[in-house]
Amino acid sequence: MSYIAPVKDMLFNMVHLANLEQIAQLPAFADAGVDTAQAVLEECARFNQDVVAPLNWEGDTKPSFFKDGHVTTSQGFKAAYQQYSEGGWQGLQHPFDFGGQGLPKTIGAACVEILNSANMSFALCPLLTDGAIEALITAGSDNLKSIYLENLVSGKWTGTMNLTEPQAGSDLSMVRSRAEPQADGTYKIFGTKIFISYGEHDMAENIVHLVLARVTGAPDGVKGISLFVVPKFLVKSDGSVGARNDVHCVSIEHKMGIKASPTAVLQYGDHGGAVGYLVGQENRGLEYMFIMMNAARYAVGVQGIAVAERAYQKATQYARDRVQSRPIDGSIKAAAPIIHHPDVRRMLMTMRAYTEGCRAMASVAASAYDASHHHPNVSTRQQNLAFYEFLVPLVKGFSTEMSLEVTSLGVQVHGGMGFIEETGAAQYYRDAKILTIYEGTTAIQANDLVGRKTSRDGGNTAKAIAAQIANTESELKKQNSAHAIAIAKKLGAARQAFEQVVDFIVANTSSNPNAAFAGSVPYLMLAGNLMSGWQLARALLVAEQAIAKGEDVPFMQAKISTARFYADHILSKAPGMRDAIVDGADSVTSMALESF
Repeated sequence: MSYIAPVKDMLFNMVHLANLEQIAQLPAFADAGVDTAQAVLEECARFNQDVVAPLNWEGDTKPSFFKDGHVTTSQGFKAAYQQYSEGGWQGLQHPFDFGGQGLPKTIGAACVEILNSANMSFALCPLLTDGAIEALITAGSDNLKSIYLENLVSGKWTGTMNLTEPQAGSDLSMVRSRAEPQADGTYKIFGTKIFISYGEHDMAENIVHLVLARVTGAPDGVKGISLFVVPKFLVKSDGSVGARNDVHCVSIEHKMGIKASPTAVLQYGDHGGAVGYLVGQENRGLEYMFIMMNAARYAVGVQGIAVAERAYQKATQYARDRVQSRPIDGSIKAAAPIIHHPDVRRMLMTMRAYTEGCRAMASVAASAYDASHHHPNVSTRQQNLAFYEFLVPLVKGFSTEMSLEVTSLGVQVHGGMGFIEETGAAQYYRDAKILTIYEGTTAIQANDLVGRKTSRDGGNTAKAIAAQIANTESELKKQNSAHAIAIAKKLGAARQAFEQVVDFIVANTSSNPNAAFAGSVPYLMLAGNLMSGWQLARALLVAEQAIAKGEDVPFMQAKISTARFYADHILSKAPGMRDAIVDGADSVTSMALESF
């Protein structure tokens, strides 16, 4: 089955949940209203459905390969990437000043989902380039911006993030790559970096590596890390590509999933030192790299939504086509498609509800990002920034964990055929696993949620969001339909569970950190569940009002059914999660270490 982008659902979220028309009133986005969004999404859907999606299966079965220091990407990737960059897709949400189209993240995030649903391995290259662009816009000198940004924004060059080393995974204080200052203001970079997505490939004329390294004499730990631009090819004074820099791929990894994406081991400085250019100030590299990390973390969450959508579409089509057994209600007297079986419908509804809930949450987060950067009122910007930053670990952590459940269910719907690679369902399951690991594992997202996003402000941001959710409960009760009343009850119980966990986290993070962090991932999952369920509850309010007016009844009825299912089967888990976090903290760490 071919992929069909869910443009209608994306536009619904933008218009009714993410306040696109208000975003379009900001001076920076004057031309970014609904008509623009629809035109962009429809063209994005056409390109990805026709050009990028057909390469997904081929890339999985015949992945990128490494030979004699060079990486050759899967057949068709290079030509598709040229079309991608020529179409201006890399620059969609980057500033006009550097050749971008300047569209809001609210629109751009939907396009990122479409690209990743079409082909996640392919989409990783633009994802990393986006992060490099954000870091250079924020911290790069005018000279670095003039040399690199236009070519990155156009897609002519691609970007990477170089953090991890063999001895330094998530603990970046252990970074050993070194940078030696030179008389001309450049640095010579030496070291080994691993897990570098698209660290070497044949799709663009240059690769711009952003590299964490320690300047000679810098302090130990994270305070002594600096960030450098290290291009694969040095750039001449006229802006053209020059001599090869001393950075080389020595191998690529053999992986469980995202096989078409070349994951490189890069060696810096084997022949005298790679030429690097300092980004910002020395010893502030981790601060700058987190700009890339935050952009990438949100995007990885969208990848989770994207692969879940693809798995859902494939499972639904299979359930419509696969004939097995008579329906148990006797509605058909002969063997029928398995979509008639209640448990298959339960699985499909679970897949759909999770995917739509997370998509709505991500869309609302993108809107908050746009307002936090471009709204003229300082207080409004600050409120939206706090909201967005609270949601980032949820978009990343909850959406990616969700994608594992959804893609697993996709295999289950296929039954034994799902375990056979040729059906394609297994690829989505394999691809999804990396999403809970790279750009910070789920536990790292949860630590961020507990420490920086909840405890640091005494739970104020979390409680402010809970107050907004309570307002939605009131609106549901006023609507007074059977569905609205039922969802209000489940939403209220989940909100109260969330508030109780926030109180527990705030009370224990300093005094009893093991108790607080023992429940960090369950807290993230509870919070993500609540935020997604909240957005679907808001969607139900819109849908019921639209049906009363006779507007797009089949679509709106499906939206109501999805919201009700989410409340009954997913949101209803929140109180039990509260019990595990608050009442079960001690049992996580009570067993003696030698007993494991």
